Amino acid sequence: MRRFFAVLVVAFLGLGLSQAQTEPCAVAGTNNDFLGIRTIRLWPGDAPLATGKACEDTPTLTIFEPAHGQGNGSAVVVLPGGSYLHLAGNHEGRQVADWFTTRGFRAFVLSYRLASHGYILPAPLLDARRAVQTVRARAREYQIDPNRIVIIGFSAGGHLAALAATQFVAGKPEAEDPIERVSSRPDYLVLGYPWIAAVSESDPRYLDGCKKKYAADKDKCEALRNAYSPELSVTKETPPTFLYHTFNDQSVPVEQGLMFYEALIKAGVPSEAHIFPNGPHGVGLGKGDVVLDQWPNLLENWLRAQGLLTVEKPAAKP
Repeated sequence: MRRFFAVLVVAFLGLGLSQAQTEPCAVAGTNNDFLGIRTIRLWPGDAPLATGKACEDTPTLTIFEPAHGQGNGSAVVVLPGGSYLHLAGNHEGRQVADWFTTRGFRAFVLSYRLASHGYILPAPLLDARRAVQTVRARAREYQIDPNRIVIIGFSAGGHLAALAATQFVAGKPEAEDPIERVSSRPDYLVLGYPWIAAVSESDPRYLDGCKKKYAADKDKCEALRNAYSPELSVTKETPPTFLYHTFNDQSVPVEQGLMFYEALIKAGVPSEAHIFPNGPHGVGLGKGDVVLDQWPNLLENWLRAQGLLTVEKPAAKP
């Protein structure tokens, strides 16, 4: 019986993932129609800079709801990592979304466009901005407060989240598209082992891939370095930030997280950073280390201190 049930569950999961590859598209590992999770396109037509109409050309949000009656009015946009080559949709996407929904959030996992499919910056940044704008513009529909939107990113998703939080757009009140009328600035920023130097010469992986694609126009890749280094864009308008990293991260050195944290301090942005002694890159919510596994608890404390875990009560009438 247990074996039969396991096969049945796998069949349903496979159904959800196969549907995610048609329309609309979702991050692999996040979409599951059997559980009532739904995915929406960020743009009704082709996305800006899109070169095709396939899933890899179509940024989407996969929406996870809290239990009925348990919503607290807060929302989170989740940006999985994956070196801008793929999306770690399970341990840096769905698992994170589930963690937030059990705490009353509505969670939105972003499937952003990737360099492996020909999309270099600014295309992923346009996707991240649009994701925040979509959640804010539809706040009433999603039953959330438009001023309680968190963005969280891991690794490359951390670089993208940091860009979205430091290079936001104010919105255009006169725009025909109601989503474009609102700001793309997230209200809070959470970073897990962020690949802050993604477009830096000190960490050439992203730029090398860019140069291979644009061999005849290498200046195009060099321009990315100054335009999309988030630590250079931190200002006092950058949202309050929670950051964690591990000391022995061999893929993204801890100095990268500290570099961004130092920029936050200099700008006077209220911030909290935690550096753990052990843990490989890509640990997500934790990998069984008794110390590192405490970071989600620390995040929960921080979210509570921001007032994001309780329903905001209206002020008493005089």
